[in-house]
Amino acid sequence: MPLIVQKYGGTSVGSTERIMAVAKKIILAKSQGNDVIVVVSAMSGETNRLVALAKEISDPPNAREFDVLLSTGEQVTISLLSMALEAQGCPARSYTGGQVRILTDSTHNKARILDIDNQRIRTDLEQGKVVVVAGFQGVDDNANITTLGRGGSDTTAVALAAALKADECQIYTDVDGVYTTDPRVVSNARRLEQICFEEMLEMASLGSKVLQIRSVEFASKYNVPLRVLSSFEDGPGTLITIENNKMEKALISGIAFNRDEAKLTLLGVEDRPGIAAHILAPIAEANVEVDMIIQNKSADNTTDFTFTVHRNDYAKALNILHDLTPELGVREILGDDRIVKISLVGVGMRSHAGIASTMFKTLADEGINIQMISTSEIKISVIVDEKYLELGVRTLHAAFDLAMVRTV
Repeated sequence: MPLIVQKYGGTSVGSTERIMAVAKKIILAKSQGNDVIVVVSAMSGETNRLVALAKEISDPPNAREFDVLLSTGEQVTISLLSMALEAQGCPARSYTGGQVRILTDSTHNKARILDIDNQRIRTDLEQGKVVVVAGFQGVDDNANITTLGRGGSDTTAVALAAALKADECQIYTDVDGVYTTDPRVVSNARRLEQICFEEMLEMASLGSKVLQIRSVEFASKYNVPLRVLSSFEDGPGTLITIENNKMEKALISGIAFNRDEAKLTLLGVEDRPGIAAHILAPIAEANVEVDMIIQNKSADNTTDFTFTVHRNDYAKALNILHDLTPELGVREILGDDRIVKISLVGVGMRSHAGIASTMFKTLADEGINIQMISTSEIKISVIVDEKYLELGVRTLHAAFDLAMVRTV
């Protein structure tokens, strides 16, 4: 029988009524001749409630005990969903991550999956049961409960699909697929029927929040077909799979954007070997992730050095740079936390020239100044003032005809 793994997020199981509705979807998939494994998140709001409780006791809480606490949210959901299935005549069996033995490393709060023992699951499937697994959690070699970090239930679902060689992993969420851009910004954004792993990885890393990036990486590594579907309405969703010759190669598949950007610039830095490392090493040691970097040599043998960080890390990074000023001999440090990143993504860029010039001209025609540029084989990203975000996305969406199918 075909095997599918279904994952339901917190909003999909946010009440007992929604849990009963999810059970009907699962029973329908089962009636269509599929074996079904279901991965669920905690009910919406539950994880936040547990975090708040922990911080009332200790802030920050002990990492091991914090994982023990957070893992209980999914345990509630798996038991309620299994009860709902049984009440509707569908045999079901629930498992925590530890009961399945989803083996992880020992990094509490952001563990990585190392192995999955699938024997219990296979036995239950052979007996005609739906297997309901708690997402977001596992155990380490010492039987300590671990959690996988933000979006961990997506990763659990993909890992189970890979371990059991499922035919498809279906991610049910509050949107009905992957769109050319956020429909809240562009009203005629188009749902994509298919997108390749490489494009989805870029979209996720550049600000698209439909899928957690680790789950896409896992799916790409093990070639697990992913499908994004709505929990609340029927439809084909979006299939995320390997790039192949049969796929429609769109010139641009989508526009991603990220509002959480900040920029830092050091003016008049001494131009010598190792200066970039000298600047960025303390930033890295403070666990601040750097994104785009530009270094320009001036005529007076100094350089201007600019990089971007997440907006939440802006103040921390700025303080570090001010502490470095005496030893770097910097003329001035500038900062801007009112910028955004807009990115074009598409495998069609590989074989089509002129994408960048069209992008830059489109923005220029609207009076939008580009502050920084970054490119890869299948994406172009620009930094602009945050007030131009929606105008920039809308005009680029129109310029590349993303509301319609345009191929190369």
